[in-house]
Amino acid sequence: MSDIDLTIRNEKKEDYRNVEQLVREAFWNFYVPGCNEHYMLHNLRNSNDFIPELDFVAESKGQIVGQIAYSRAVVKRKQGEEKQVITFGPVSVLPAFQRGGIGSALIIHTINLARDMGHPAICIYGDPRYYSRFGFRCAEKYEIKTAEDKFAVSLQVLELRQGALNDVSGRFIESAAFTVNETEFAQYDATFPFKEKKETDSQGEFRLLASLRY
Repeated sequence: MSDIDLTIRNEKKEDYRNVEQLVREAFWNFYVPGCNEHYMLHNLRNSNDFIPELDFVAESKGQIVGQIAYSRAVVKRKQGEEKQVITFGPVSVLPAFQRGGIGSALIIHTINLARDMGHPAICIYGDPRYYSRFGFRCAEKYEIKTAEDKFAVSLQVLELRQGALNDVSGRFIESAAFTVNETEFAQYDATFPFKEKKETDSQGEFRLLASLRY
């Protein structure tokens, strides 16, 4: 953590628009030209899968500079049984404050809280080079695949209770709130200031990581 003065607190409803703007700034042109993470967060808050107790922002001198949101998900077994898990995302930090430990602080804070709340495990899509520092391991270790029934390098799992995923092989299914309706998204994004969409080097790296499925 840098020497930044940081406060982590629950997000409030009056923060919503400001946080959506933050998410848009953080992800713009990073994974794809433009981004839709702010739209998914907007929809997630209206979903029964949203977990308000794990919805946090990070503030510095009164300014919101980072956020993390959690939702319910399942690992669906071939027999049709479902194991309840949770997932986080988006997690984002304003560009000017990135690489200062804010994202890590939000993740560590909420992992510990989720464990105290009794959640069994967290499943996410992310870069293992980053998330391994928090104890996440490749989901293949637990025989957990994507919704399309493929192993993925980017699919990561963290048991919050030892043995919580013993004999729980299956497909990781996220909330339907992450489904993007392109027409609705275009209308929503038009309410924000114009930003130019463009290709960046980070997008190529993301496409490579996302393609590592088998």
